[in-house]
Amino acid sequence: MQADAPQTVHLADYTAPNWWVEKVELAFDLHPTATRVRSKIRFIRNPDAEGRDLHLDGENLSLITLAVDGKPLTGNEYRKTDTSLTVPGDTLPQDAFTWEAEVEINPEANTALEGLYMSNGMFCTQCEAEGFRKITYYPDRPDVMAPFEVRINSDLPVLLSNGNHAERGNGMAVWSDPWPKPAYLFALVAGDLVAISDRFTTRSGRDVALNIWVRRGDEGKCAFAMDALKRSMRWDEEVYGREYDLDIFNIVAVDDFNMGAMENKGLNIFNSSAVLASPETSTDDNFARIEAIIAHEYFHNWTGNRITCRDWFQLCLKEGLTVFRDQQFSGDTRGAAVERIGNVLSLRARQFREDAGPLAHPVRPESFVEINNFYTATVYEKGAEIIGMLKRLVGDDAYYKACDLYFSRHDGDAATIEDWLKVFEDTTGRDLTRFKRWYTQAGTPRVTVTDSFKDGTYRIDFEQVTPPTPGQPDKEPQLIPMAMGLINPDGSEARPTQVVELTEARQSLRFDGLDARPIPSLLRGFSAPVILDHSPGFNDRATLLAHDTDPFVRWEAGRALTRQTVLAMLTDRAAPDPAYLDALQMAAANDTLDPAFRALVLSLPSQDDIAQGCVDAGVVPDPTAIHHALKALGRSIGDHMEGLFTTLYDRLASDAPYRPDAAQSGKRALRNMALRRLTPRDGATRARAQFDTATNMTDQLAAFACLLEAGDPQVAAQFEAQWHGDRLVMDKWFMLQVAQAEPKDAVSRAKILTEHPDFTMKNPNRFRAVMGGLTGGNPAGFHDPSGAGYRFLATWLIRLDAANPQTAARLSTAFETWKRYDADRQTLMRTELERILDTDGLSRDLAEMTSRMLEG
Repeated sequence: MQADAPQTVHLADYTAPNWWVEKVELAFDLHPTATRVRSKIRFIRNPDAEGRDLHLDGENLSLITLAVDGKPLTGNEYRKTDTSLTVPGDTLPQDAFTWEAEVEINPEANTALEGLYMSNGMFCTQCEAEGFRKITYYPDRPDVMAPFEVRINSDLPVLLSNGNHAERGNGMAVWSDPWPKPAYLFALVAGDLVAISDRFTTRSGRDVALNIWVRRGDEGKCAFAMDALKRSMRWDEEVYGREYDLDIFNIVAVDDFNMGAMENKGLNIFNSSAVLASPETSTDDNFARIEAIIAHEYFHNWTGNRITCRDWFQLCLKEGLTVFRDQQFSGDTRGAAVERIGNVLSLRARQFREDAGPLAHPVRPESFVEINNFYTATVYEKGAEIIGMLKRLVGDDAYYKACDLYFSRHDGDAATIEDWLKVFEDTTGRDLTRFKRWYTQAGTPRVTVTDSFKDGTYRIDFEQVTPPTPGQPDKEPQLIPMAMGLINPDGSEARPTQVVELTEARQSLRFDGLDARPIPSLLRGFSAPVILDHSPGFNDRATLLAHDTDPFVRWEAGRALTRQTVLAMLTDRAAPDPAYLDALQMAAANDTLDPAFRALVLSLPSQDDIAQGCVDAGVVPDPTAIHHALKALGRSIGDHMEGLFTTLYDRLASDAPYRPDAAQSGKRALRNMALRRLTPRDGATRARAQFDTATNMTDQLAAFACLLEAGDPQVAAQFEAQWHGDRLVMDKWFMLQVAQAEPKDAVSRAKILTEHPDFTMKNPNRFRAVMGGLTGGNPAGFHDPSGAGYRFLATWLIRLDAANPQTAARLSTAFETWKRYDADRQTLMRTELERILDTDGLSRDLAEMTSRMLEG
C-alpha cells in the first residue's frame, strides 16, 4: 500500500465525476473498537464524462469484502492507497452497476472527531467536509448526491440517522432519507439519550415531530433551544417562504464536537454548548448564541441541503447565505441595530484580521490543500456581508424574488456562485460581473474620504484601494454600496440616506443648496465590509454620537473617539480628554437609547483592535502598553461617571423572573458595565455582593470577572466549588481565570489549569477555554516579551495535532499577526512556528496553516 502525498486542489481543475450515485444503502453493526459498515451503492454512468474509472475516497478503513454486481473483486482488479480506492473503467459494466463493500473501523480511536467516533459512550458522526471517507469507501464530494437508507444494529436504546424513521425493532432501526444529499450531510448517532419533544405544523399542514436528544440530567436545559427552533421554522416560512420537508427533525447535543453544530439533513448534531441553557448556568450571550446557531443550522435545510455546493470552493454559497439569514433572524428577534453592531465587531475582530495577514484568501478560494482550513471568517462572515450588499443594491423586493427563483431553479442541485448571481441578473436585468469581484478578490478595501464646502456646495471625494494579499498583488476596484446621509451642525439631518455605488478607483459627489457645512454620515448600517479612512474633527464625531439617526454610525463615532483617545495615551502619554468623557457620558445617560446600545458605546475596543490601530498609524504595537492604557482608560471613565454608573447600577436592578430576551438582556448588559467601572472605586464590594446573591449566570459571571480582575483570592475556588459538576459552566471558569489574569501571570495560570484534573485536550470546548482565554482573552499575556506564551501554545498545538488536527489548526491562527509586532517578538513567534512545522508526523491541517503564516 502506498501513501498519498498532500495535493493542492484547484478550482480551475474541477471536473464532474465519471459515475453518479443513484441510491445508497448502509448497514452499521456498531462496536466501540470494531464497527462493521456494509455499503450497497447504485452507480450510474455520467454520460458527459470522458473517463470510466471509479474513484472512491477512503481513510483508516480495514477492507473486508467488495463486489460489483455481486461479483467479488480480486486484488488485481482495483488499486488501494491510504486515502483512496480506484477500479479501472475497463473492469466495470458499461452504464450502471451495484457496488457492495464491507469495512471495519475503530470509532473509539478516532480522536480527530471526523467520521464515526465516540463521545462519552455515544456513537456520533461529523462528515463535513471530508469525514464520510472515514466511514466507508465513497465518492466523498459535494456534487455527488443521492437518497440514503441506513440500518443501525446496536443494543443502545437510541439509534438515529437522517430522514424519516422507516423501521424499528429490538436492537435495530432503519432510517430513510428521500431527499438526495451529498455524503457530508450523512449523520448517525447511537447512545443512551433522552428526548425533549414537541411538534410543529407547517403552513401547508405537515405535522413535524421535533426532538432534542441529550444526556440524562440535561433535560431541563433544552426548553430555550426548542423554542428557538420553532421560531426559526416559522420565520423561514414567513420571510423566505421555505417550509420543512420531512416528518421529523432531530437535534442531538454532543460534548465532543469540533464546531458549533452541523446541519445534517433531519439530524442536526450540536456541540452541547450550542444547545443546553438555563438561567442559572448560561449567560445572556449564551442564549443569544444558541438562538443564532439553532436558526443557522435549521436554515441550512434549504440553503445548504436542498441546494448544496458543487465543490468546496463554493463553500461560501451555502455558508455566507445562511449566516446572512441567521443574522436577519437575530436582528428581527433581538433588535436590528444592536445585532448589526455585534456582527461588525465580530467581522472586524476575525475577518478583517484575516484579510490583513498571511491567511488572507478570497471568499471563493482558488486552491486549497486541506479544506478544513477554509472554514474561515472570510467564507462565513465576509460571505454574509456580500449577500447583504447584494440585497441593498437590488432592493428588498428584487432580493426575495431572486431567492424564490434560486430555490425553484436549483432545488436538488449542487450549485455555484455563478448560479447564485445569475438568478439576480435574470430577475433584475443587472450585470453583476463587477460585483462578482467580491468573491474572487481577497483583502479589505480601504476607502479614503476627503471633502470641501464652498458657497452652499458640499463636495465629497472617495478613493478606494485594496491592498495586495498573498497571491494577489494587484486589485481591481470593487463595487461598494456606500449608504450615506448628511448631518447639520445642530444634529438635524440635512440629507436622508442614499446609497451611492462606488465603482471606480476615484469618485466624487456634490450636494448643492446647503446652509452650512454638513457632517458626512458614512457607511450607514455598515453597508459594505470596507475600512473607512476619514478623520472628522472631535466636534463632528461628538455630534454624530449624540444625534445621528443611524445607530451604526452613532456607535462608530463613539468607537472612533475611544480609539483615538487610546492611541493618544500610547503615543503622547496624554490623559483622556474631558470633552471625550463628557460625550461618552451624554450617550450613556440618554434614556431614549436602548440600554444594550449604550452598553456597546461604553465598551472599550479590544487589545487586538488597538494593536491594528497602531499599525494603521505607523506605530509598532506594544501589547503590554496597550493593556495598561485600556485599564487606565476604564478607570478614568469610572472616575468621570461614578455618579451615573451608581445610578444606573441601582436603577437597573430587577427582581423580575429571568428572561433572555432583548429587553432584559440589554438592561443587564448596561448594569454590568456599570459594575465593571465601579469595581476599582468601591473595593469590589458591589461585585462581591452581586456574586454572592446573583440568581442568574449573567450577573454571577460578570461579578466573577470583576473579582478576578480585582485580585480576589477566594473567588475562583468558590466558583469551582459551586459549579464543579457542570461541564459548560466550568469551561467559563477555565477561560476567565486566564483572561482576567495579570499579563505577567497569564501563562503560569494557563499552565496550572492544564494540570487540573478536569482539563482534557480531548474535549475541544475545554481546550479552547484555556488556550483561547490566553490568546484571545489576554493578548498582553500571550505576547509577554519572554515568549513564554508562544512556547506554551506551540507545545500544546503539537500535542493536540496528533489527536485532533482540525482544532489545532484553527487555534494556530493566534500566530497570524506575528509580523505586526517588534523584531524580538517576531523572532520568538517565528521560532515557534518553525518548531511546529518541523514536527515529525505533522498533520496537513496544521502544516498548511503554519506554512501559510510563515510564507505570507
